[in-house]
Amino acid sequence: MKLYGEANPAPNPRRVRIFAAEKGLDLPEIRIGLRQGGHKSPEHKARNSLGQVPVLELEDGQTISESVAICRYLEALHPTPPLFGTCALSQARTDMWVRRIEFQLMIPVAMYWRHAHPLTASLLVQNRAFGESNRPVAAKAMGWLDRELADGRQWIAGDTFGMADIVALTTIDFAAFIGLDVPDEAERLKGWRERASARPSAAA
Repeated sequence: MKLYGEANPAPNPRRVRIFAAEKGLDLPEIRIGLRQGGHKSPEHKARNSLGQVPVLELEDGQTISESVAICRYLEALHPTPPLFGTCALSQARTDMWVRRIEFQLMIPVAMYWRHAHPLTASLLVQNRAFGESNRPVAAKAMGWLDRELADGRQWIAGDTFGMADIVALTTIDFAAFIGLDVPDEAERLKGWRERASARPSAAA
């Protein structure tokens, strides 16, 4: 297997790298060069017609796109340590939190990146007012996540580090890269981020 991805701060390929590191997997990665347009090449679009990364290519040439789907596949092959939960309830909670983070936080972060950040100005027609309108939306989502951690749990979906934490960490780190920092008052979220960032896998 090999992974087609991109270097940090691209959040979605990083999800897979962190996941693989937590599993102790050696997953070779080919970085396609997003800023150079590698994702638009015919070769890459043959792997993923949407021209996105990451893409996991299997030994027989079949491909899997979408970071969570790739991680689900790796989890089925390598179930230890479990990162999607160990029972019906913990697996459902993991899926719930992954979707919540993607919808509540990743979407406004992505819209700010696309429509208000100077690095994307040459890639599309930006609506800067719309882009900037997502700044308080992202901050509100981080405040909500901070309040959700008020029950004292160490990790987002439960007692152990898992896929929900990976999705949240890569999203929040990318948000910080583009200028959407965790609000000062979100102390619990900051503490969670410090714990997640201290794991060796976070360097992936």
